[in-house]
Amino acid sequence: MQKKIAIIIPTLNEAKVLPTTLLLLQPLRQHGVELIVVDGGSVDKTREAAQGLVDHCIESTAGRAHQMNQGASLATADLLVFLHADTQLPDDAYQLLNGIPSDSVYWGRFNVRLDGPQWAFRLIEHMMNWRSCLTGMVTGDQVMFVSKALFERVQGFPSIALMEDIAISKRLKKYAKPVCLKSTVLTSSRRWKQQGILRTVLLMWCCRLAYFFNADPAALAKKYANRDH
Repeated sequence: MQKKIAIIIPTLNEAKVLPTTLLLLQPLRQHGVELIVVDGGSVDKTREAAQGLVDHCIESTAGRAHQMNQGASLATADLLVFLHADTQLPDDAYQLLNGIPSDSVYWGRFNVRLDGPQWAFRLIEHMMNWRSCLTGMVTGDQVMFVSKALFERVQGFPSIALMEDIAISKRLKKYAKPVCLKSTVLTSSRRWKQQGILRTVLLMWCCRLAYFFNADPAALAKKYANRDH
C-alpha cells in the first residue's frame, strides 16, 4: 500500500531558490504527495513564489523548528519529509520512501551531495554521510523523514533556535535506528562558497561541539547568523 507523504519546507527569504525546488516536486504532487511551505516572515517574494505549486502555504513565527512543527501539525500524511528550500530530492525519492517497511516507528535520511565541483565538497559529503550512519545523528541538509506517529511520540522538534535536527535525532534514536538511504539529495553549497569552506566547516563543528557541552542554542544561533561579520 502506498504511503501518504507530506513534504514540509520551512522558508525565510528563499524567493530565488524556492521556485526551482517546487517545480521539481510537481511530479510527486501527481502521486498525491502533500506539499507544505511554512514561511517565517519573508520580506522578499517567497510566499508569492509558492502560489499554485503547493497544497498549503502558511505564515509562522520565524524559527526553523517552530516552522517545521507547524507544517507537521497541518499535514494529513503518514510520513513527514522535511526539506530545505535549496535542496532537491532524487528522482526515485517517491519509490524509495514507499519501499521503507510500513512500521509506525521509523525515520531516516538520504545521502547528501553538495552542488559544487570542488574536491573539498566531495570530502565534506563523504564525512557527513559516514558520520550520520555511524552516530545516528541526521542534519537538515540530508532531508530527514519520520513517520508521523513517531514524530508525535517524540513531540516534534524541540523549540530551540539551532541544532533542532541534532536534538530530535537524539530523541528518535531511542525508538529506532535511522534508515540511511544511499540515494542522494542535491543541496546548495552557497554557505560554503560565501564564507569559505574551511571557515564554514570549523564554525559548524564548533557550534555542534558547544551544543554537546550544553551551550545555549540561542547564543549559538546568534553566532552562526553573524558568521560573516
